[in-house]
Amino acid sequence: MMAQKKDPQQILQEFRVRQNRQFIAIALSLFVVMLCAVIYKRPDLFGVFSKSTLFGAQAIIIASYVVFTSYNWTCPSCGKYLGADINRKICKKCGARLQ
Repeated sequence: MMAQKKDPQQILQEFRVRQNRQFIAIALSLFVVMLCAVIYKRPDLFGVFSKSTLFGAQAIIIASYVVFTSYNWTCPSCGKYLGADINRKICKKCGARLQ
C-alpha cells in the first residue's frame, strides 16, 4: 500500500504544533533543572535534598527531554529528525516547506 502524500497546509499546521510542543518542552525542562539547582542552594524553600538526589532528578529531566525531542522533533512529511534549528523553514531530508 502506498503512503498518502500530505497536503502542504497540513504539513505547515503539524509543524507549528510540533514547534509549540518543543518550545514548551524546552521551557519546562530548563525550569525544572534550574529549580533543582535553587532547591540545592536554598534548602529553606522545600527542605533539604541530597546533591545526588537533585542531580538524579536533573539527569532524568534531561533524558526525558532528549527522548521527547527525538519523538516530537521530526518532519511532518517524511518523519526524519529536523536537527537543532527550532525555526527551520524547510526539511533538509525531503524539502517540505515547514514555515
